[in-house]
Amino acid sequence: MKKAATFKNKDLKMAAEIHLPDDFTETKKYAAIVCIHPAGGVKEQTIGMYASRLAEYGFVVLTFDASYQGASEGEPRYLEDPTARVEDARAGADYLSTLPYIDTDRMGVFGICAGGGYAISVAQTDHRFKAVATVSAAPMGEGFRNFLGNETPASVLLNILKNVGDQRIVEANGGELLYVHWVPDTKEEINKNTPDLWREGYDYYKTSRGQHPNSVNKYLFTGTDRMMAFSAFDQISTLLTQPILLIAGSKADTRFFSEQAYNLAKGKKDLFIVEGATHIALYDIPEYVNQIVPKLVDFFQAL
Repeated sequence: MKKAATFKNKDLKMAAEIHLPDDFTETKKYAAIVCIHPAGGVKEQTIGMYASRLAEYGFVVLTFDASYQGASEGEPRYLEDPTARVEDARAGADYLSTLPYIDTDRMGVFGICAGGGYAISVAQTDHRFKAVATVSAAPMGEGFRNFLGNETPASVLLNILKNVGDQRIVEANGGELLYVHWVPDTKEEINKNTPDLWREGYDYYKTSRGQHPNSVNKYLFTGTDRMMAFSAFDQISTLLTQPILLIAGSKADTRFFSEQAYNLAKGKKDLFIVEGATHIALYDIPEYVNQIVPKLVDFFQAL
């Protein structure tokens, strides 16, 4: 079962849901998990499905829409700000710590896709999180700088930054905000050269498979500089002392990110490769999800 909730990240009211075990009682203390959705996603999509499954095993699980996105507050709308996204997770832990039925010594963090990158990032400097797990991790900054495993030429990055600067001047002078799609917005935009991540992203986010009215498939272009400069992996080897579980599909074009994080981690770590699965397949395909949930349960029950 789940119930609606709200909490504050600084001055912004965050729209959230708490997923509870079926036999929940406020007189007990529960291990808790803060969950972080993919870029462009909302709490009702893949992260909410995993949260419900985890709650079945006795966890209290918090999901929420990111700052500036979904039903959460924040202007300008659809800004993807990595610093705010990491702070969202910290604020989620703050909120859980005010609930009498939460065991604050048994809190973990879990993220999917870009949310996996943010989960890794927040765990490095917020050790209230005793464990971190990811599915199809795709850290935002690393993803811009190394698109699907291929280093992005500096000339491309510099050109994007110039365009961001030009657009900021337009908007500072009252011009229209510029938005960019996360995945193809129509089927006609997909061709033989479209990466699997985007092709399958369309199938998930733009069809009845995973579509949600609060997931609008766009982000504010002038936030690109913040995404490009962000790093989720820079302090893994020194500050991430908690156990980490990284889950990726064997056919995922983002698999290398999980492998990279695994190689950087110095503490207790596990890399689980789901055979035959792509990046998006791990969002909701039962044959893969049913392999992942027991791994997550075993991992977080060790809290």
